This record gives sequence, structure tokens and C-alpha cells, in this order.
Amino acid sequence: MSKKTLIVIGNGMVGHHFLEQFAASPAANEYEVIAFGEEKQLAYDRVHLSEYFGGSTHEDLAMGTADWYADNHIALKLGEPVLAIDRDRKAVTTPVGRYAYDELVLATGSYPFVPPIEGNDNERCFVYRTLDDLDAIRASADTATTGVVVGGGLLGLEAANALKSLGLEAHVVEFAPRLMPVQLDTDGGAVLRGKVEELGVRVHTEKATTDIVEGENARLRMNFSDGDFLETDLIVFSAGIRPQDTLARQSGLKVGERGGIVVNNQCTTSDPHIHAIGECALWNQRIFGLVAPGYTMARTLSTVLSGDPDAAFTGADMSTKLKLLGVDVGSIGDTHGQTPGARNIRYNDEQAGHYRRMVVSGDGKKLLGAILVGDNSYYDTLLQYALNGIDLPQNAESLILPESQGGVPALGADALPDSASICSCHNVTKGDIRDAIDAGCSDLGGIKAETKASTGCGGCTALLKNVVDSELEKRGVEVSKDLCEHFPFSRHELFHLVKVNGIRTFRTLISQYGRGHGCDICKPAVGSILATCWNEHILATDHVPLQDTNDTFMANMQKNGTYSIVPRIPGGEITPDKLIVLGKVAREYDLYTKITGGQRVDLFGATLSQLPEIWEKLLAAGFETGHAYGKSLRTVKSCVGSTWCRYGVQDSVGMAIFLENRYKGLRAPHKVKMAVSGCTRECAEAQSKDIGVIATENGWNLYVCGNGGMRPRHADLFATDLSDEELIRTIDRVLMFYVRTADRLQRTSVWMENLEGGLDYLKKVVLEDSLGIGAELEEHMEGIVGTYHCEWKTAVEDPEKRKRFREFVNAPNKTDPVQQWTTERDQRRPVLESA
Repeated sequence: MSKKTLIVIGNGMVGHHFLEQFAASPAANEYEVIAFGEEKQLAYDRVHLSEYFGGSTHEDLAMGTADWYADNHIALKLGEPVLAIDRDRKAVTTPVGRYAYDELVLATGSYPFVPPIEGNDNERCFVYRTLDDLDAIRASADTATTGVVVGGGLLGLEAANALKSLGLEAHVVEFAPRLMPVQLDTDGGAVLRGKVEELGVRVHTEKATTDIVEGENARLRMNFSDGDFLETDLIVFSAGIRPQDTLARQSGLKVGERGGIVVNNQCTTSDPHIHAIGECALWNQRIFGLVAPGYTMARTLSTVLSGDPDAAFTGADMSTKLKLLGVDVGSIGDTHGQTPGARNIRYNDEQAGHYRRMVVSGDGKKLLGAILVGDNSYYDTLLQYALNGIDLPQNAESLILPESQGGVPALGADALPDSASICSCHNVTKGDIRDAIDAGCSDLGGIKAETKASTGCGGCTALLKNVVDSELEKRGVEVSKDLCEHFPFSRHELFHLVKVNGIRTFRTLISQYGRGHGCDICKPAVGSILATCWNEHILATDHVPLQDTNDTFMANMQKNGTYSIVPRIPGGEITPDKLIVLGKVAREYDLYTKITGGQRVDLFGATLSQLPEIWEKLLAAGFETGHAYGKSLRTVKSCVGSTWCRYGVQDSVGMAIFLENRYKGLRAPHKVKMAVSGCTRECAEAQSKDIGVIATENGWNLYVCGNGGMRPRHADLFATDLSDEELIRTIDRVLMFYVRTADRLQRTSVWMENLEGGLDYLKKVVLEDSLGIGAELEEHMEGIVGTYHCEWKTAVEDPEKRKRFREFVNAPNKTDPVQQWTTERDQRRPVLESA
């Protein structure tokens, strides 16, 4: 019996997912399958498209391989677009030839909407959809300084982040009165706007572009209907999508009034042998612009073609959890309270930039929707209340309040019913996860492989891990302490993999020992490990995508979007000439000046473009970076010691300077602070530091693993009456052992408390060399000391690295026209909203 032919038009995420589902279905043996893709590349992950600018390749983003298609007997024809469908003869035509079908699947997706603006066809105007689009944007950005994104929705903000990562001054132009108008309300949009602008992206709302013409000070000029204008070097249109339904229209299939191929609950069009899934399909007058509904359609259609009469697509959850430009944004259900009788509960902390809104039913018992901006830690709990119809607690507001104000802990995995949807992309419930564990899956990786949970958008990762951990613990299984879902190793284990195998890039590490593309947990952690092992510059091409905002620009971003300048002043000792230089620089750039508790002079209020200029002046005067932006040594505080003080018994200043210069290049899991006191009067407060040194008549007493902060901890006495050489050797070993074995973002105090045996064990390892690694730890530290380089000196001397600081290069006075300033105590400071 000859096989039937199934043709799939479209090799995007949804088309590929359908082929995966169909290849595993009972119907696969009945069909010859042919898949057409207009692009020349295999299907790739558009959800993580922006990572292409961070160094990812098509291979990194690819969702399958040519071997997979061959192994599953799917004839894949890339770069061969389908030109027409002949419904009468049941055939499709391409530039190569004609192919007959028995069943046809349209997974043609969507195309970017470009507003009908005169000049939108300029060679410097782009869309943000494919890898080819991104290649064109990158090529244009090489000779540009400013970029504008038209559209302030999800993809628009992603595109703005991409422009920023290319070193451009980024602007977002949105027609609506707020960003993300579909997902957010007015207050949520305002909070998001504030956070986005703090990160250096200019936002222009309620702007309608009338035309695009040649600019005077830039390549292009956008004229707005209100008479205003904006000049830029390139424009990226990201103003929404439209269903790609051209083939359907040409072949006479029924389409919606505003586009989209009309389908029924079985994802079948007006032709019983033609089906449509994903963004090209119009179901119940709705187009679904997220990947999860497309995946659900794909699964439904695969089941339909396998002969299941009950298979039906009945809609999809459109909730989203995102991190846009580093800002958490969550949207659940009825965000705008359109359900009759709906009521609202809001929490708005303008100081912290956190906004939360719950939309509840009229009787207050059910959650209908929610909005989160600035903190998505509440998302998983709220989503489960909404999806599963769980009754709200009596004080429903407790679900969005901080714990300090009466908030309740997150909804535990045990409280969820088996029907709770954990992964909406692949329709995986808690019951499915429990079944997979009962069938033999014993870790997170196995669950993901079996159920596909968290392999779509990734928004359910944290909740999935909680459920898996809970179910495994119930069965007496030891729960994995993996760093994240991308690496089946702890930070300690990753450190050894990097060091032993000489791995120098994140890409190499994840390709050999991980999976996926990485996340905000593993990327900075691996960045820290690479810096500790090899001491390469943090703005090296392979390292930039791993850094957060502060490390990316080697300066701490302040609440108003400006940056701080913190030169290192070892031991707090500074010459009058250097003090004069700091004063001159602060006066020239009108910077706020503060002597900190760590005995440094901090300069606040520098714009991004001013950072290299200021550092050039400071470097010329002999200053170095103070690493205030990194997880590294901050300061070594000291008293004046025996040189001046009548009580001092040792030269605390000299020792503090030596320690600071020795460890200033060390990257660690968390920031490290030290202090040296010249006598037991303890004026430097050494016993509250990670490393504290106190002089004695016979040498130095060493204290370790103390800290201030939210949970202050007194340091423990570690060794007494050490000579200079013994002190340095002991500190080398303690710090290196900490760097190698601590968890991500773990202070030395928490690290020691978590060591089995605590302080006594640490003494055995360091003082008695019980593990036989003392010499190795010392040698590693010597390597870090010997390869130290001032990161700012390297950056200002490298033209390519300086491009990252061009944000305000086109502004005439190189200042932020949006930021408002006032004077207080004879110094400039930002205007606060409450002022």
C-alpha cells in the first residue's frame, strides 16, 4: 500500500514542533513528509533571537539538525519557497517544481508590520524578524551611533536591547501612551518606562511618525505629527505582526476580515485537506502571537491527523513572563479587568520600581489576571491561582505584598493540583511530571527530555524545578543542586571543568557540558569563573553577553540612569596631588562627590559617554579601577596604624595597601571586603569583614567570614600572631578555596556556615592542608596577581571597546535632556519624584 503525502509549508518554531510531534505519532508510518522553508537555515529559536548579537550562532539557536530530519524520513527543502497552492489538483508549486499532497499544513507564521510611513523603504530601515534581518542591522550599526525602534511592545523592547548591545544610543518610539500597551496598564507602563530609561534607552510615547527624510546631524530624521522630530542613523520597525496568509488568499481559502487563515477546533481550514497552525491561523477571531499557543495547535493537529476524533484546540493561555532589558515583566490573564464585576488590588513601590496588580472576581475569590513589573518572583504563584481556579486567601493582597508588609510565601508545589499547568508551551501538568517520575525519570534533565517542559519559552523553569524537587523528595530521592537547568553541575564543579579543561568561553563550556543557551543564573556565574581562572578582560567579545549592566559598562548604574566613578585608593591612603585631580575631574563634569565608608572617593552623575573621558584623566594621574561594579575586592579599610597612632603596634596602612594591591584583580562569587587595624582598639572595624586583620605585638591576628549588610555577621578568629608571610599565605588559601567552592552570589559568611564542619573544617584545609591542595591554591592566586590588568585602562585604549560607551555621542552637550537636577549642600543631585 502506497503512502500518502503530507506537505508542511513553513520551517519556523511551530512548523518544526509539528514535525516533531507528527514524527512520534502513529500516523508517521502512513505518510511521506515534505517540509518547505523559505529561509536557507534550519528552524531556529526566535524567542532567543537577541542572543545572536551576543555571540550566539545559528547552530546555537537551531531547534534540530539535518540528521534528525533524515532519520525521521522528512524531506527538508530549505530556501525553496512555495509560490502557489492548486487545491483542485492538490499540489503546490515552487521555483523548483510541483509537488502533490494528500494533506497540507500551513505553518507560514507572520511578517512584521511596517506602518505606511513615507520613507519607510530607506536602506537604513529594517525589521526584526530573521537572522538575515539581524545581520543587516549589525552591518548598518558598524557605522552608526544612534538607532530607533518603532514599537514599544515585546519585540520592540527586545530590538532596543539589541541596538544597545551594539553600542548604539537606543530610542523607542511608541504610538500608544505607554510601553507594552497590550500587556500593561498605565501604572505598570510608567514603572517599566522608568526602568527602561534608567538603563539608557530613551522612550518616546504618543508619537505618530509622518515621514522619514534625510537628517541634518544623522542619516535619517523622523518627523512626528505633533511637530517634533528625532534624528537617527537607523530605524528598526517592530510595530506588531500580521499573519502570513498570502498563499491561502491566492488559493481561495477563507481568511479573516483583518487577515489570518480561518481554522476550526481541529486546526483545519475551509478546505478539509488543508490545515493551519501558529501565527498564520485565525481561531475564533483570534491570532495568537506567542509560541505556546502555536505549539498547542501543532500538537492538536498531529493528534487529528492520527485519527483522534476528540482532539481539539480550545484556546491558549497568553500569560507571559519576560526579562526585557534586564527588567522583569509579567502578564497573566485579564490584565485590564475587562471581566464584568472585576475588582483590582494594586501594590506600587515607586522607590524600588516594583508594581503589582491583581484583577480579582467580584466576590474576591478568584484571580482573573495580574500584572508584574520589576519583580517576577510572584509570577508562578499568581499564574497557578489564575489557571487552576484556586480560591484566593481571605487577605488576597498578601499574595503581592512583600513579606515585611504581611506578604505570604510563594505557593508551594505541594499545594498545586495534578491538573495545574506547569508548562503552557508544551501543555505539561503537575500530573504529567509526577507520571514521568513514576516511570523512571530521576532528575530535572530527564523530566525535560521526557515531557518537553521548559524547552519552549523557558518561563516555567523555576516552577518546574520546585515541582520536580518536591516530588523527588517525597520518594526519598536526593535532590540535585545543579546551578540551573542549563548545567547539571554546581558552581564548584563548573569551576573545576573550566580550570582542568582550559575552557575560556561560555559557548565552549555549554556546548561540552551543558544544554540550551544559558540564563541569567549561569551566565554571570560562568563569567565570574572565567575571570577568576584566566583574568581576561570582561569586555572581551565572548565575555560581554555574560555580564550584567554594571559589569558591562564597568560602572555602577545609579537610580537616575547615570553612573558612578570609583577609583581605587588602596588602604585609604592618597596624596594631595591625587586629591586635587579628583576635585578637578568632579568640578569639570559636575559630579557629586562622596567619601564612602570604605575610605574611597566616589564620583556620581556621569553619563555613559563621559565614562571613558573621565577615566582617561584619572588613569593619567595614576588611578586604577576600584572594581565597585564587580563581584570582586572592593576595599581594604585601615586606621593610620603605628606610623601615626600612639596605640598602634604594626603598620596597618602599609599592610592594607599591600593586601589591596595583591587581591584587586580577584573575581569572586560575591563582593569581598577587608580591613586592617593597627591594634586591638579596632578602628578599622576588621571583625565585620570577609577578611579582617588586627595587629598584635607578635604579628597579626586573622579573622574570616564576617560581613555587614542585611544580615551582619561577626568574623571568626582564624589564626593568631602570624608573620607577614604567614598572613599572606593564609589569606591566599582562604580566598582561593572560597572562590573555587562557593555557590553563586554566596558571601563568605554563608559559604563557611554551609561547609560541613564549618570553621574547624576550614582551618584543617587551610592551616593543616588536610586536602593537600595548599600549594595549588597559592599557585593559582599568584597567577591571578601576576596577570592583573586595570580593566578601564584596557578599555579606553581599545577603540572597539570604547564603542560600547557611545550612548550620548550625538547629543550636543553630552547630557541627558530628560534628567532633572537640583543643588543640595553645594553639590548637584538628581531631582527625586517626591521632591
